[in-house]
Amino acid sequence: MKLSEFQVAVDEEFGGGYGGVVVNDLVLPTLEGRTAREALADGVSPREVWLALCDATDVPESRRHGVGRREPGQRRSG
Repeated sequence: MKLSEFQVAVDEEFGGGYGGVVVNDLVLPTLEGRTAREALADGVSPREVWLALCDATDVPESRRHGVGRREPGQRRSG
């Protein structure tokens, strides 16, 4: 997972406004008590951070994998 895919996944799962709160404020025990933003800044992979967010917020397995990826042949606007 790329950082851009992580950002899309967060926005899609939590919404643009709440996603920012989750990334900036939610302390993730599985990432040594860091927030997602802190973990990313420390070099933790976006995929590992995404899965830690999913665990902490009870995101169902069905919405954890493959999110944030573009459909083949599709371009994202904006």
